[in-house]
Amino acid sequence: MKFEVTILGSSSATPVFNRNPSAQLLNCNEKYYLIDCGEGTQQQLAKYNLKAARIDYIFISHLHGDHYFGLIGLLSSLHLNGRIKPIKIFGPKPLLEILEIQFKYSDTVLRYPIEFFPIEADQSIQIFENSDLTVKTIVLNHRIPTTGFIFQQKKRQRKLIKEKSDQVPMAYYTALKKGMDVELPNGDILRSEDYTTEADAPRCYAYCSDTLFDESYFATIKDCDTLYHEATFMHDLLERAKETHHTTALQAGEVAKITGAKKLLIGHFSSRYKTLQMLFEEAQSVFENTELAVEGRTFQL
Repeated sequence: MKFEVTILGSSSATPVFNRNPSAQLLNCNEKYYLIDCGEGTQQQLAKYNLKAARIDYIFISHLHGDHYFGLIGLLSSLHLNGRIKPIKIFGPKPLLEILEIQFKYSDTVLRYPIEFFPIEADQSIQIFENSDLTVKTIVLNHRIPTTGFIFQQKKRQRKLIKEKSDQVPMAYYTALKKGMDVELPNGDILRSEDYTTEADAPRCYAYCSDTLFDESYFATIKDCDTLYHEATFMHDLLERAKETHHTTALQAGEVAKITGAKKLLIGHFSSRYKTLQMLFEEAQSVFENTELAVEGRTFQL
């Protein structure tokens, strides 16, 4: 099953050349989940040939503009392009008022319904579930209420062994993939373990947007396969990071190491950095399996 994330924006408060504010697109089993929606997100979707119309779920971490200023434009374009199916938005409660005021004073009545689910940043809870995954919040430590998100795949059915599939009547595929043995009309027993293999282990993606380095959220993200963590500053600006409730690249590496992540993606880079190699090297000095979450890259999770 496809489980991957494409980076649409990796800059922090202000966009710079070749770096837009925060936005990512998660593809799970060909369903699209938009994570944050900074300025220019819909242009980035077009640039990387990702169809905005396929987005049915949007998750907004907090109400600093670099994480949601692209949302009204995206929703308006979907309206103008004739969308009629609902869209689900998960975000801080005041976000709904912001959207309603914008559409009220632009005299816009959307062709499609918005299903809004308010998020509180006081405890980590599950906020969404479908047949593919669950989504749980991460309570972060920023200047305003902020959550990250954990996207956890559900365990899949066993996989039929292709070389043996012609030996099994199609009517029994489902039972075998569920791990059940089946009895044929002639009395023969087909054992699930003889005709199927275990499904791939469910994978987990943790998205930690703006936050101080704070051990309070470490238990929530423990042992995730891929961790995205903000890394706004180099560690020589630690005091600036503390003042603005952000994290350094070195600290992001420490978070990944402490929590047992298998891979670390760093992003939300300050506009003061024109190149990112030093941030990458700083995080990698603590956690070797680090990669830069830069625009246009797609990571298998």
